[in-house]
Amino acid sequence: MNQMCALDDENDPRILSQPGEEETWAETSAPQNVRFRSAEPAFGEILGQSRACRKILQQIEIIAPTDGTVLILGETGTGKELIAREVHRRSRRKDKPLVRVNCASIPTELYESEFFGHARGAFTSAIRDRVGRFEAAAGGTLFLDEIGEIPLKLQSKLLRVLQEKTYERVGEDRTRSADVRIIAATNRDLKNQVAAGRFRDDLYYRLNMFPIKAASLRDRKEDIPLLAAHFIDLAVKELGCKRPRLTDAGIKTLQDYDWPGNVRELRNVIERAAILAQGDALVFDLAVTQASPPTPESEDKDKPEPEYLTEAEIRRRERENILAVLQKTGWKIKGPDGAAELLEMNPTTLTSRIEKLGLKRPDTL
Repeated sequence: MNQMCALDDENDPRILSQPGEEETWAETSAPQNVRFRSAEPAFGEILGQSRACRKILQQIEIIAPTDGTVLILGETGTGKELIAREVHRRSRRKDKPLVRVNCASIPTELYESEFFGHARGAFTSAIRDRVGRFEAAAGGTLFLDEIGEIPLKLQSKLLRVLQEKTYERVGEDRTRSADVRIIAATNRDLKNQVAAGRFRDDLYYRLNMFPIKAASLRDRKEDIPLLAAHFIDLAVKELGCKRPRLTDAGIKTLQDYDWPGNVRELRNVIERAAILAQGDALVFDLAVTQASPPTPESEDKDKPEPEYLTEAEIRRRERENILAVLQKTGWKIKGPDGAAELLEMNPTTLTSRIEKLGLKRPDTL
């Protein structure tokens, strides 16, 4: 089976972010999500062929037809929300709403009202009855994004609903049924949170019925050429820029980077480069990777220097060289022992080069 991964910019009116309000997926979530697809009609569109994508699709195939709770784990920007959407799309609840709750954005005092709703007069600002997220998702799926951010004292109330499948609106005695499928996601290590006493172990076990790990982009770099080509198409379509060329050297530059921001960062880099290219070859000015540098003992000292350098490599080395001199001089540019003197450059030229390379003094960031 030929399976791939890419950002999805389709709209789905069944996906709600606010109870009673429709919100398009493309406007709210597309920049940070990875849509898993297949050449087969049942999987929709595709991009990507890595083992990591195939494993996730296999897990989705297993869990989607059931009502089992899913816990999606992974770094920011890896597409956890799109995995949730794919599980919902292929479930028996697909014709009902998929309601997303960003648990990190809810004020502590409003959690109960947000989840369960409230009755008019329940508190000062409750001027009308309000439907909560559980009720808005009735018959469908409730996606609890950033589940690790729920305050500890409120986790017991969520656990009760998951166990008993009932709840009451704030200020109301009537017990309501919670007919929803739960999908949760987090970029935190919930096991460590449990050990540190910041997350209830019983809630963790309830959520961790079927975990799915969203792979980081550095763990599936073989998908980068296909993802990059897809994002170029989107840039041409959505930004109205001229179609640029993606060269083999450009692909190598992308694959040599560790992508701490994952697919979201890749899309941003492609869009910026496409705008600057103006129809020519894409040039990627990537910052030095955030990964820990190798120790001298781990480096291959006998590795020969390449016969030539790409434009991107030249710019990267120039950036590193200027930054090293600036750090050595304490960011002194002009005068004796200044960076311009050490680099044998005109101070004005160096200042312009610093701005062009996006270098900033640490205390001004």
